[in-house]
Amino acid sequence: MHAAVLVFPGSNCDRDLAVALERAGARVSMVWHKDTALPEGTDLVAIPGGFSFGDYLRCGAIAANSPICRSVVAHADRGGYALGICNGFQVLTETGLLPGVLLRNAGLKYICKAVALRVETADSPYTAGYAPGSTITVPIAHHDGNYFADPDTLDRLRGDDRVAFRYVDNPNGSVDDIAGILSQNRRVLGMMPHPERMAEPLHGGTDGAALFEGLVAQVVPA
Repeated sequence: MHAAVLVFPGSNCDRDLAVALERAGARVSMVWHKDTALPEGTDLVAIPGGFSFGDYLRCGAIAANSPICRSVVAHADRGGYALGICNGFQVLTETGLLPGVLLRNAGLKYICKAVALRVETADSPYTAGYAPGSTITVPIAHHDGNYFADPDTLDRLRGDDRVAFRYVDNPNGSVDDIAGILSQNRRVLGMMPHPERMAEPLHGGTDGAALFEGLVAQVVPA
């Protein structure tokens, strides 16, 4: 699998994400936000956490309008895979590839800690390595991670089994305890927690590793 990890001014998890993907067996290319095309043969676009463009306007809004994101949308529209973590999730909602928005945390404070997540579905390349209903521990680090969507959108997410992860003890006020969601074709995942920060023993745990390993094992060329 060939993964393209995007890099914006203010990204701070790009290397972590690249290392997690490489450890799982992927070939990784780093792609600058001003590039206009993804590397040839890209299967997965991975959008890392951080504070792209200083989180000005809305988190992820400027990054979503960068030259490379036009190629990301085209990649997803033709069936390619895309993973957005933290700021990357915000970018995916701003591009319209995922529904809903990420608002300021309900407590109005930045939160950085390990949290428990419940795996809601195994029916996706990203969650196939987990048992549905299992609980994993993954860190969060965000100020604007409060997921919100209107009732009709939430009904569709629930009805289509597109909620990938839920918080066991909701830290930020996200509606329906949502921590991560899938696109309609299940090839795009956005999540606020950071599995790349729990992907090898030196991190203190490996609960995030199965996401990357399962993804590399299941992805077919776009």
